[in-house]
Amino acid sequence: MKNLTLPIRFGIVTSAVLIAYFLILSLMGKHTNVFFSLFNGVITGFGIYETIKYTKLRQGKGFNYGNGFTAGITTGFIATLLFTIFFAFYSTELDSAYLDELSKVWSKDYKNFQGIVFFTVAIMGFATTLVLTLSFMQLFKSTKNQKK
Repeated sequence: MKNLTLPIRFGIVTSAVLIAYFLILSLMGKHTNVFFSLFNGVITGFGIYETIKYTKLRQGKGFNYGNGFTAGITTGFIATLLFTIFFAFYSTELDSAYLDELSKVWSKDYKNFQGIVFFTVAIMGFATTLVLTLSFMQLFKSTKNQKK
């Protein structure tokens, strides 16, 4: 558990930044435009990158691919889980008209649009986490082809 404290902390901070970004968009009335959610990948990517970087610094020569991958996945999954919970709370309790606005923009045919939106938010976050973690680990992994 001690090895996961850094990724958990970074995951919480990353989710806080995601929530703040969403709230800023909602203040400007831009939160129904899903193209602004592309920046969520940048925020999540920065959190994952920093987690892997600090994990490598903390572990030094003991750092390996598995440690970095676990740190990145943990950070992204924590951030995605917390943001999805916030998103569900926001769209059902704080701004109950939000999902109606979103459905007018994107879809009118789904009977359970609310569940589909929550599922999509979670899957997008988890997929982004996996892809970015695999990508960043290419930067941080040690190679056996280094010149001596």
